[in-house]
Amino acid sequence: MSAPAPSTLAIVDAEPLPRQDEVLTDAALAFVAELHRQFTPRRNELLARRTERRAEIARTSTLDFLPETAAVRADDSWKVAPAPAALNDRRVEITGPTDRKMTINALNSGARIWLADFEDASAPTWENVILGQLNLTDAYERRIDFTDPKSGKSYALKPADELATVVTRPRGWHLDERHLQLDGVPVPGALVDFGLYFFHNARRLIDLGKGPYFYLPKTESHLEARLWNDIFVFAQEYVGIPRGTVRATVLIETITAAYEMEEILYELRDHASGLNAGRWDYLFSIVKNFRDGGAKFVLPDRNAVTMTAPFMRAYTELLVRTCHKRGAHAIGGMAAFIPSRRDAEVNKVAFEKVKADKDREANDGFDGSWVAHPDLVPIALASFDAVLGEKPNQKDRLREDVSVAASDLIAIDTLDAKPTYEGLRNAVAVGIRYIEAWLRGLGAVAIFNLMEDAATAEISRSQIWQWINADVVFENGEHATAELARKVAAEELAAIRAEIGDEAFTAGTWQQAHDLLLQVSLDQDYADFLTLPAYEQLR
Repeated sequence: MSAPAPSTLAIVDAEPLPRQDEVLTDAALAFVAELHRQFTPRRNELLARRTERRAEIARTSTLDFLPETAAVRADDSWKVAPAPAALNDRRVEITGPTDRKMTINALNSGARIWLADFEDASAPTWENVILGQLNLTDAYERRIDFTDPKSGKSYALKPADELATVVTRPRGWHLDERHLQLDGVPVPGALVDFGLYFFHNARRLIDLGKGPYFYLPKTESHLEARLWNDIFVFAQEYVGIPRGTVRATVLIETITAAYEMEEILYELRDHASGLNAGRWDYLFSIVKNFRDGGAKFVLPDRNAVTMTAPFMRAYTELLVRTCHKRGAHAIGGMAAFIPSRRDAEVNKVAFEKVKADKDREANDGFDGSWVAHPDLVPIALASFDAVLGEKPNQKDRLREDVSVAASDLIAIDTLDAKPTYEGLRNAVAVGIRYIEAWLRGLGAVAIFNLMEDAATAEISRSQIWQWINADVVFENGEHATAELARKVAAEELAAIRAEIGDEAFTAGTWQQAHDLLLQVSLDQDYADFLTLPAYEQLR
């Protein structure tokens, strides 16, 4: 008697979308189902391990480089695979969601790389998950265009040799995709995003002289990198392409991953392309892991924690040294400013700050950096051109002058700045505005001239939580309390209503966003990710 056919993926609670069948083919769903069978159990074990490690940090209030992987760090003989031509020059990378207009604008932006984002810059509605996949395939097939219904302006792709190389970012391991289930169990969002994109585009990208390239978000350990490496090996064998065709850049945006950078590159060495240094998710991870570590771990206002803070310098310089020691690209952080069409003076000041930031990264040895808006591409390009010249990167700068101790990475109390009442008000204002847009399906949101994504909301609510639980006293004498947070949130909600009017306020999800922000900021049990309860409300 033959074995029963394996179960197939079920599409659950999802209205059919135009051209959905082009993405959700039987063959593609069978591939995602096989990824789910093979790798979700390990994903679940690794999520449990995160919880255990967090408990250990709560007990000890410290982190260190791993003694059990000391041999990997000490072995100078290994390097990551050489970069493919399409990823050798990464001096400017633009980030953004995969909606149709952004797809065209990002590819046309003049940046070397586009981080096509299914993660923090995309609220994972069914439409965004599926139509984002369609937009990328349409772009590779050069059958994508867009006409703005408001302005009537049309958008189309430039010639192929002027387009950015795409590096796709799937969702983090913690998020499930409730609309795709196998035997009633949701498939991890990471496997949906990776699986559909890889299955439909791997061979197509090879034919274009590129390949399936990925950014891996919110990695917390080298064991999570090992899981991704095994997925890449399986996927390449499944579709019959050479091992090493996939390339991955890992975001070092958790404090635990900062202690395992070499090990993460080692696990992915056949597929590794580089590491990236972020800010908001990294700070969010520090609060999350050391939230009961006392006053020395209390962060000041988020805007007071720049990349020049001593513990942030330690992190970024260690990242550059680690990458270049192992032949990988070191990619810098985000310039999130959104130019104003009305205020030239605001732009002038902001552009000077962006230039200073990108000059610093280029001079520190980074091989490239991120921007959120096409107008920032020339500024970042000039900073890296000045240092690189005709060279594609500066991986030959080994930064052997850098020496970082384990304690340097968590020396939060080296900062002079303190939390302020205005910092609380800003965290509430930005948190409500971002969550409101996210609940309407928007993941990349312009707020106060900055392009914000889910990491912004995470650091905002984490700081409110931390300040209240640490009984912070602001400069005006007020204590950070739940009552004060509720008062500020009520005032902010009233101000938004007055600003946009009753009709727009009622049409939005403002009260819902206000309530959710307070829930994750005031609950005694700190939610691991804001997006988990938010996803339950996303329709």
